Amino acid sequence: MAFYYEHPKAEIPHGFSQRQKLYVFHYILNFGFGLAKFLEKVGITSEVYVLRTAMDGIPPLKDKHLFIKDLRFEKVKVRIYQPKMSTTGQRRGILYFHGGVGRFGSIRAYERTCRYFAKKTNSVVVSVGYRLAPEHPYPTQFEDCLTATIHFMRTAQDYGVDPARIIICGDSSGGTLTAAVAQALVNRRDLPKLRAQILIYPFLQCVDLNLPSYQQNNGVPILLKERTIALGLKYLNKDLSVMEAIFNGSHVPEDLQLKYQKWVSPDYIPHEFKTRGYQPSTTHPFSKEIYTLIKPVFDPVFSPLLAEDSVIARLPEAFILTCEFDVLRDDGLLYKKRLEDHGIKVTWCHLQEGFHGTVFLALFGGVIAFRSGNKGLKKIVNFLRLM
Repeated sequence: MAFYYEHPKAEIPHGFSQRQKLYVFHYILNFGFGLAKFLEKVGITSEVYVLRTAMDGIPPLKDKHLFIKDLRFEKVKVRIYQPKMSTTGQRRGILYFHGGVGRFGSIRAYERTCRYFAKKTNSVVVSVGYRLAPEHPYPTQFEDCLTATIHFMRTAQDYGVDPARIIICGDSSGGTLTAAVAQALVNRRDLPKLRAQILIYPFLQCVDLNLPSYQQNNGVPILLKERTIALGLKYLNKDLSVMEAIFNGSHVPEDLQLKYQKWVSPDYIPHEFKTRGYQPSTTHPFSKEIYTLIKPVFDPVFSPLLAEDSVIARLPEAFILTCEFDVLRDDGLLYKKRLEDHGIKVTWCHLQEGFHGTVFLALFGGVIAFRSGNKGLKKIVNFLRLM
C-alpha cells in the first residue's frame, strides 16, 4: 500500500536526462519502504531493521591496496583504511560521517565510499560508526562523531597522519554532523585546527521548508519533501502530526524569525535558482504548542546554519556539494554564503543533474550509478588532493 501511495508523488523534471532510470530506482526504493512498513505491521520485524539491512547491502571483496582495521575510539566504533603504498611523509587524515538521518547507515554501508577516498587520495580514512536512533536518541550521533574526531586529532601520528591535515566529511545528515562537529571545535585550543570540512548535499536548517529548492524538488526522488521532514521528526522521536505546521512555518516564533531571516531567506538564493517554478510563500500564524514540541530543531547541532556569527567566522575552509534536483540544495547555498560573508574559503561543486544520494550511488557502479555522481566524486577527490 505504501508503494502505491508514494509513487504518484514522484515528479522528475524533464531537464533530467536519466529520468526513466531514476523512476525505476524510485519504484524499487518505495517498494522497500512499503515492504518494511508491512513487515513491521504484521509483527515479523521492525521497519528500521529492514531499511538498515537493505542499506548495508553486499560488502565489496577484500582490497589488496588497503590495510583495513576495526577499532574503537573510546566507546565509538571506527574502521580505519590505510593505503599500503609507501609514502615519504605523513598522510592526510579523513574522518567520514555517513548519512542516514541518524537512524540508518553504517560503516558497512559506506565501505565503498571510504575505500574510494583512501585509494584515490592516498589518505588514512576513518569511518565513524556512530550509534543510531531510536536505540540511542539524538544527539548521541553528534556526540559520538565529536568524540571520534577529538580522539583521532590527538592520536593522528599513531596512524601516520599529519595532525594539521585532518579533514572531516559527510553526506546528507552526515554533512549535518560534519558542520556541527566543525563548529564545536572552533574554540578548542588544546587541539590542532581542522584543515577542512566537506559537506555533501547537507541538511542544515529547519526554519524555512519552502525555500525554492523545497518547492521545485518537492516530488523528486529520493528525498521527497514529506519524506525529509518525516525522517527528521522520527530522528528526534517527535510525532508526525506536526508536519503540516512545520511546512507552513508555524513553528518559528516572531523573535526567531527576525533573528534567522538574515541567514535563512529566499532573498539570498541567486536568481538563477528561482527560475524553475518558485513562488514566494506565506507564513502562517505562530503556534507556541508546536514550537515547544519541536524546539530542538533550532539547536545548531541539528540546524548548523543557525550558529552564531562568532562561530561561523572561525570555521575551516569548506567544500560544499549541492545538487540541482535536491530539496536540500538551498541549505548548501545559504551556508556557502554565510561562510563567504565571513571570509571563509569555499570550494563549491554544483551538479546540474544531481539529486540527493547521487554521489553515494555512484560508488556501486553499473545500472545503479548516475553520471552526475561520478562527476561529484572526482571534484571531491581533487579538493582532497590539495589539502
